[in-house]
Amino acid sequence: MTDQQLGQPENIITGQYYRFTVLTSRMVRLEYSVNEHFEDHLTQIVQNRNLGEPEFEVFRHRNQHELEIVTDYFHLYYEGGPLSPDTLYIDTKYGYSSYNNRWNFGQPVETLKGTVRTLDRADGAVPLEEGLMSRNGYSVINDSHSFIIENDLLRPRTAAGDDWYYLAYGHDFFSCLQDYYRLTGFPPLLPRYALGNWWSRYHAYTQAEYQELFENFNRAGVPFSIAVLDIDWHLTRVPHRFGSGWTGYTWNRKLFPQPEKLLTWLHEHGKKVTLNLHPADGIRAFEEWYPTVAKRLQLDTAAEEPALFNLRDENFRKSYFEDVHHPLEKMGVDFWWIDWQQGTNFTEQQVDPLWLLNHYHFKDSRERHDEGLILSRYAGLGSHRYPVGFSGDTIVTWNSLAFQPHFTATATNIGYTWWSHDIGGHMHGIRDDELALRWLQFGVFSPIMRLHSSGNLFGGKEPQNYNQEIAEIMRRFLRLRHELIPYLDSANFATHTFGIPLVRPMYYHHDEPAAYELRNQAMFGSELLVAPIVKPKIKRLDQSKVTMWFPEGQWFDFFTGLRYEGNVTLNVFRDNHRYPVFVRAGGIVPMNPHPLDDVMRLPQTLAVKIYPGADNKYRMYEHQDEHTAVTTFVWSWQHRRFTIKVDDPGNILPSKRVFQLNFIGVTPFKTHVDAAAKKCVTTHSNRIIFVQNNCAEFGATFSQMELVAQRDQIVERLFDKLRRAQIDFDTKELIWEKFLAAETKIQFISFLNTLTDQELATLLYEIVYLL
Repeated sequence: MTDQQLGQPENIITGQYYRFTVLTSRMVRLEYSVNEHFEDHLTQIVQNRNLGEPEFEVFRHRNQHELEIVTDYFHLYYEGGPLSPDTLYIDTKYGYSSYNNRWNFGQPVETLKGTVRTLDRADGAVPLEEGLMSRNGYSVINDSHSFIIENDLLRPRTAAGDDWYYLAYGHDFFSCLQDYYRLTGFPPLLPRYALGNWWSRYHAYTQAEYQELFENFNRAGVPFSIAVLDIDWHLTRVPHRFGSGWTGYTWNRKLFPQPEKLLTWLHEHGKKVTLNLHPADGIRAFEEWYPTVAKRLQLDTAAEEPALFNLRDENFRKSYFEDVHHPLEKMGVDFWWIDWQQGTNFTEQQVDPLWLLNHYHFKDSRERHDEGLILSRYAGLGSHRYPVGFSGDTIVTWNSLAFQPHFTATATNIGYTWWSHDIGGHMHGIRDDELALRWLQFGVFSPIMRLHSSGNLFGGKEPQNYNQEIAEIMRRFLRLRHELIPYLDSANFATHTFGIPLVRPMYYHHDEPAAYELRNQAMFGSELLVAPIVKPKIKRLDQSKVTMWFPEGQWFDFFTGLRYEGNVTLNVFRDNHRYPVFVRAGGIVPMNPHPLDDVMRLPQTLAVKIYPGADNKYRMYEHQDEHTAVTTFVWSWQHRRFTIKVDDPGNILPSKRVFQLNFIGVTPFKTHVDAAAKKCVTTHSNRIIFVQNNCAEFGATFSQMELVAQRDQIVERLFDKLRRAQIDFDTKELIWEKFLAAETKIQFISFLNTLTDQELATLLYEIVYLL
């Protein structure tokens, strides 16, 4: 066994029937086996036990304890004998609770929750499994029953007994997550195209209809990077003797007479393709690939003997991939949507079929395409190594939407960072254009943006299915998703390399009550704060309301540039055109100004939004063909200086890349380019400079740049809010006159407090707060 599997020998403490391994000063492995047969293999969950050389002390036979292990973060007491609440307990060295600082072995731990296998048929919140993050400062992982992985194959354990991990990370949630990834494996790097818009619908398209669908999207300027074909790509009406048509691998040529031609056309238009799989019924005699499968597996073709689904069997597994899936991939299928719905393992000696599907499909995808990708369901701890997650078939209601932001952010607590939802909801519900829009806007600021719907003829999520205003807003937000791909892909790299997830709850950054209480808002990458709209708007105000918490500092509205002072909980109101997305002071957001570009080509031009008020360093990571380029942006607000450094050892970046620097929320300024960089910088107006990367490093300073006085914009916003409100004109005019006459902000707020319509007063208070 390697140190990676066992951990450092000096970190292992053994005795009769037990073995404890101090992995870090905040994590310890607890094993007990009556035959002293301990598990040294890697498991479904655990991929590495060599996490360094922590400092700890061991005391034997002290104070009537057989063993004590002490670090700076926990104190373990063991009395000897089988592990139980009476024989082993651990105290954390945190003061988060007056009475919940001790864990007795086997005791359930209340955490900030993790995730769950599926949202199928969910209409609102569902119970979540426990996670790794706890307000009491500790959590546990029970690895006693997971299967082992040897030579990339899964098989049952041979060692029976207890195998637990105790984690005492306090409220240092980032360190907890990063050490969990060191223990279990970091999330893989997603291919760039996974971050664009996905089109999916459970609908029996014809080949001509499917091509026309994307031609219409192209004409409307709506980008998609992935085309999903649901179950009807294959034969679904099969002879009764074969059973259900849910499983299938043979193209339905009545619908798709020339599938190779369609797949080629989609690739030529910048789309990757995935097909839906329901593999439970194996490979049956009506399938196009059956003769090859039958020959390999020596099946009785005269009796139409099926190849029963069994990924534990090596021969079936080879045939499954090599004889069935690889030929379809040669036709142009890029990856697979594994829609397993047939239950879990029936005994402890059987691996969950979903886990086997995820493990072997992702392994096969990675071997054939470098950057592996599947779309499949969550199968438990360790599933973060097999992205992307398919959350299942939710009901089309506001309740479903209201739960998904919390669900998505909380999954980070178990390392599962790449959830893909049926954006817009899957089935049932009612037609609600506002709900569809708000769900789509949430999808744009989600890990994966995949529109999907059921086979209901009236349920398609095409923007043109909605009223004209909603449709145009939808198109604009779908373009915004592709504009954000440089920012998203950089976060993708950070997740894979550093264990920093794209979406994380606010309590990862701020250990304050509001960070725990307002569950829906979350950080989206390093620069953006998103508070999704999950309730219908207040119709008489024509505005949607979200209660959100702004951490200390300044925050800028991503869409308007208006500046909010932090350390406040505030009701924010938005019309259909805007969404509560904010950028921290000093924020740097790289975007692609040409959203219809092929997402797999690194953009020739980058539009970089730069926000005032604080210093910042932002590294943008770009990857291609196993090479990584790093562009470092350094923004010194104090010295009004911005520099760019490009490190591209693999020469993957476009030659003479152009950077459009757009400074948000500042006064007009003068640009002073460094002398050494003048040959690669040209200025255009006082707002944007264009920089070409025939220089590896360049910089500029900006004189007379200050925070813009935003009163005029605030007055304009207040007037617009009043104009939209469906209330009597006299009240509008009274409010407007009082606002203009008020000598101080406090004076006008005092007037607002006299209004009987408190929702209207709250709406206006947000605007006045900005003064």
